[in-house]
Amino acid sequence: MTGILTIALNPAVDVSSETDIVRPTRKIRTRDQKCYPGGGGINVARVIVELGGSVETIFLSGGATGAVLEEGLQQTSIKGHRVQIAEPTRIAYMVHEQQTGFEYRFVPEGPLVDVDELAQAIAHIEGFEGDYIVASGSLPRGLPDDTYSKIARIAARKNIRLILDTSGPALQETLSTSHVFLVKPSLGELEKLSGTKLDEDGARQAALDIVKSGGADHVAVSMGVEGAFLANKDGVIRLPSRHVRVHSAVGAGDSFVGAMVFSLATGHPINHAFRYGVAAGAAAVMTPGTQLCRRKDVETLFVDDGG
Repeated sequence: MTGILTIALNPAVDVSSETDIVRPTRKIRTRDQKCYPGGGGINVARVIVELGGSVETIFLSGGATGAVLEEGLQQTSIKGHRVQIAEPTRIAYMVHEQQTGFEYRFVPEGPLVDVDELAQAIAHIEGFEGDYIVASGSLPRGLPDDTYSKIARIAARKNIRLILDTSGPALQETLSTSHVFLVKPSLGELEKLSGTKLDEDGARQAALDIVKSGGADHVAVSMGVEGAFLANKDGVIRLPSRHVRVHSAVGAGDSFVGAMVFSLATGHPINHAFRYGVAAGAAAVMTPGTQLCRRKDVETLFVDDGG
């Protein structure tokens, strides 16, 4: 398996619990609390490890909550590289309401990070020798929209494949000013890039336009219960969603990305990796709270067409 580095510039301590019903004003008693190290880059690394791979991650953390994040990472086989920041790591909180099945997700914007703190992470990325870098998650406050674009240029110079999973101005800036190997927007994120509502045909064309413009070699678009598609120079591959019992949608996108990167790093072609990613995304919704996909579920759901 080739070397993988994931980047978590805005990680979180992910806390989940459940309650009978959520009501305003009243004190809500919760139970079955679970706590995991989280945020895009860390979640992707956790998935890669769960699937049997090895990975290292560079992450920013600070304060007492940063210590909790690190403690959680130490309980995994992820090789973590911490960049100390002045402000505390954010805590994301999810509550599952049993009476309705609804999830209430509270995700803070995160700490203010300055360019000197970012420079330490960039230095580590510059020193990485491997085949894949995964830039996943939102940018913390204080960092410019071109942060991932700078990382993309480092990856290109070092002949490393960059996988990007972010949103908003950071996504638009990176795709318009640099090149990545694979980008994984949701349908909603693709609509924001396009500035218009998209049906499936429009979404396919928007993804192909990203490829034609040189923004990415491959565009994997997740559409929730409608499935997903992969666009590249060879056209579009469309897969329906797998029918599974839904417990929580948290972590489905990160599971999708982690499984794709794992598959690619173990030598499989992009079409195989895409199918494996779709299986992992479906497997993730089978787990409660902020848990991610389980390897046994991914292998059960995976359908290999030989490609």
